[in-house]
Amino acid sequence: MRGKMVQRALPALGLSLLGACSMAPAYQPPQIAAPESYKEMEGWTQATPMDVAPRGAWWSAFGDPVLDDLETRAEAASPTLAAALARYDQARAVARVETSDLIPTVGVGADGSRRRVSGNRFQGNGNAQTYNDYSVGATLDYELDLWGRIRNSVKAANADAQASEADLAAARLSLQASVADAYARLRGLDAQADLLHRTVEAFDRAYRLTDTRHEGGIASGIDVNRARTTLSNAKARISAVANERAATEHELAALTGAVASGFAIAPQVQALKAPAVPTGAPSALLQRRPDVAAAERRMFAMNARIGVARAAFFPSLTLGLSGGWQTTHGQLLSTPNSVWGLGPLAAALTLFDGGRRKAQVKLSRAEYDEQAASYRATVLGAFRDVEDGIAALRHLSVQLVDQRDAAQAAQRTSDLAFTRYRDGASDYLEVVTAQTDALDAQSALLNAEFARMRASIALVKALGGSVDPA
Repeated sequence: MRGKMVQRALPALGLSLLGACSMAPAYQPPQIAAPESYKEMEGWTQATPMDVAPRGAWWSAFGDPVLDDLETRAEAASPTLAAALARYDQARAVARVETSDLIPTVGVGADGSRRRVSGNRFQGNGNAQTYNDYSVGATLDYELDLWGRIRNSVKAANADAQASEADLAAARLSLQASVADAYARLRGLDAQADLLHRTVEAFDRAYRLTDTRHEGGIASGIDVNRARTTLSNAKARISAVANERAATEHELAALTGAVASGFAIAPQVQALKAPAVPTGAPSALLQRRPDVAAAERRMFAMNARIGVARAAFFPSLTLGLSGGWQTTHGQLLSTPNSVWGLGPLAAALTLFDGGRRKAQVKLSRAEYDEQAASYRATVLGAFRDVEDGIAALRHLSVQLVDQRDAAQAAQRTSDLAFTRYRDGASDYLEVVTAQTDALDAQSALLNAEFARMRASIALVKALGGSVDPA
């Protein structure tokens, strides 16, 4: 009997699902035409899908084992990344909760009792009775999703989970870029400190020579004070660089999840050359940037929630099914003791709600429009970031050539001025001016070199991470 009931119920359930529809509007993301090439540089290759292309350890192109270690530690211990991962886990759990509504709810239960009924009950014939009542069975409840409310809720939750996954990728990329950028600044400060220490040694030799000449009556006290001023200024800059380096080191500690008090990176002077960054075609950018992917998925989720809001105008239908065994005596699990029930088939429809459902639809549409505008802003920002990165690399390359010439010329001028002063051909003001110009030019050269490295890191981040050529 129960088998026949199930056989009759399943076709009806299937027909109802076949007739189900969705109230969500047809989804079409905003079309933003990508240019054929970037403005700041030409000659890019044709775009190919790279949604699942491995990003790899892009920072290894700098060839620095200390940076490699910092990136590994940040991946393992960064609280920011851990929080992003937790948000992704939450979104996946919410999606699973919503998906469970697509499946019937099944419950089982058992009951046992001993009862006494009055002899004066209806048709009791004045005879009281005492008996045992045992039952065991299962129930099934299922909401017929005729209007797509549940399916659209699932679609929205899955899209939110995908957006959260993209947020996690964006957080990871941002963390990697932040570590690399802070490390570049740290090594730039090490180079500045080395330059200043070497400059202080040269200025100290010049000061001692000037003081000796002053004691011999050759140089004036003004020359001595000028030499002492340039020497002290250079020493003061060493302290300023040391202070900035300490703050940068503490920043790296926080990024890698370490306590600043027990974190240290040994000073090291080395040339960090910015590697070539493959950029691809502008249209590939929309396939690589995780923030663009997150914005698009959230827009899709909002579109699905419009369908959820519109489905509230239609009745909800819930199907109930139960079956089992019940007896007051004898064997419980026997055929004569089987029971079943189909129903209730409950329908509910709100007739008047003061405009609540209508307002909810308007709210959902407005939220979709907001996400669509956010998506467009994210795409425009992505193109801007890449153009900025390409322009920075191109202009810094030209700047480096000119700045290197300026530093070399300034150093030659400083050497010649000191030689002339030592030979008595000029006063010390010429030396001070030349030394100051040389220090500034060499410092500017170092700044430009490490700015180019930082620009390369920023371009990798703007492109959504470099893709492994393999």
